[in-house]
Amino acid sequence: MASLFDTLQAQAFRAGVSGRTKESIQWFQDKVQGLNRPSVASLMSDDALDPQGTSVIGEMYMYMYDPKLKKTLPYYDRFPLTIMVDEAPGGFYGINLHYLPPEIRAIFLDKLLSLGPKNPKPNSRLTKMRYDLLKGSSKYREFKPCFKHYLAKHVKSKFVRVPITEWEIATFLPVEQFRKANKNTVWAESKKIIWT
Repeated sequence: MASLFDTLQAQAFRAGVSGRTKESIQWFQDKVQGLNRPSVASLMSDDALDPQGTSVIGEMYMYMYDPKLKKTLPYYDRFPLTIMVDEAPGGFYGINLHYLPPEIRAIFLDKLLSLGPKNPKPNSRLTKMRYDLLKGSSKYREFKPCFKHYLAKHVKSKFVRVPITEWEIATFLPVEQFRKANKNTVWAESKKIIWT
């Protein structure tokens, strides 16, 4: 099966779109809105991604998650798109980009990518990204609504690593699986958290 990531990269190349520009952000946003919603199974087995059993700080992952406190949470995402930030009791801290609306997600991703190498290779990661850096700078205020503590026992699939060269595409895929609230409600709440 053809990789969704490779297909979108090839289309961007043919359209003359350079990565990590305002033009590419808009192009990928427009392109993925026209896609049929990809299935979790197809993404988890996409050839452009790297299935792994463990996670590494500074890398992005997709996985299935069933929260321990789902009965009391106002809402949650069953299929997080998470950049790992640090180890945490019983699991890890991560930034789940699905909690941000696409336009804010794009801005925040660009800020995060500035912490990495200028010309990233597929195995690059954000080694400088830590909670103290994100919390201590108003530049990264977008992290507040999407910074989460995930428990390892509640991860219900393998981690699938998204190479840094594919982050821009992964960020805009419409694959969030919010429960107990729709995405527009979640995004409206996130905007309030960012600006308060």
